[in-house]
Amino acid sequence: MKRFDGKIALVTGAASGIGRATALRLAEEGAAVACLDRSEAVTETVAAIEALDRPALGHVADISSEDAVAAAVAAVLGKFDRLDVLCNVAGILRADHTHELTLENWDTVLRVNLTGTFLMCRAALPHLVKTKGCIVNTSSTAALGSHPWMAAYAASKGGILSMTRSIAVEYVKQGVRANCVCPGGVATPLHGQFRLPKGADAELLRGAMPMVAYVGPEHAASVIAFLASDDARYITGTEIRADGGALS
Repeated sequence: MKRFDGKIALVTGAASGIGRATALRLAEEGAAVACLDRSEAVTETVAAIEALDRPALGHVADISSEDAVAAAVAAVLGKFDRLDVLCNVAGILRADHTHELTLENWDTVLRVNLTGTFLMCRAALPHLVKTKGCIVNTSSTAALGSHPWMAAYAASKGGILSMTRSIAVEYVKQGVRANCVCPGGVATPLHGQFRLPKGADAELLRGAMPMVAYVGPEHAASVIAFLASDDARYITGTEIRADGGALS
C-alpha cells in the first residue's frame, strides 16, 4: 500500500517502540517523515527511513517544552513546507502507590504525556487546517480500564483521550480529523522498563493483561497508520483499542 504518497508526517517518540514502528510504517507507505524524540537515537530511525529511499528529518526535542515544540514544528515546515499527519506517540510510564506518588513525579508524567501532546497539537493545527490533515494521538487502555499504581499515567492518558475528542469536534468543519489509539499488551522498551512498586500485588494487574501473547509495536503502528490514512476519512473523535482483548 502507498496510502501516504506525497504526504508529510511528523511522529513523536520516534526513536523506539511504537513511535519508531509508526515512522517506519508511514515511510514504507510513501510518506516523508519528520522524526521527533528527546533521544539522539532518533537518528537511527531517520537512517532506516532513508534506507527505504524516503525523505526524513530527525529532530531532538523535549515535547514538554513549549519552545522546543515550536522549534521542532518550525524545523519540519522549514524542510518540507507543509504538514499532513501528526502522530503523537511519545510518552513515559511509571508506577507508584498513589499515597506515595510525589507531586514532582505526578507533574513529570502529565507534563510529558498530556501537556506534550497538547503542545504538539497546538503547534501543528494551523498547518493541518491548511492541508485538511489529521492527528492520531496515543492514549492507553489505562484511560479505559482500571490499572493500579498508575494514577498519574492513567490521568494523562485519559486526558489525551478527552482532549482528542474535543479537538475532533472543534476542527471537523475545517477538515481536520483527530483520533486515538489505545494500546495495551504491546512489547516496547517503555513496558520493558516498567517495574511494580514495592509490595504491589501483581494479581491486581490481571484485568489489564491481553488474552493473547504480547505483540510487537508494529501492530499498534498499523492501527495508527489506518487512522492517519484516507481509509479512515469518515472516522474522527474516536479511539481504537489494540490490546489483545484485555478490556473485552
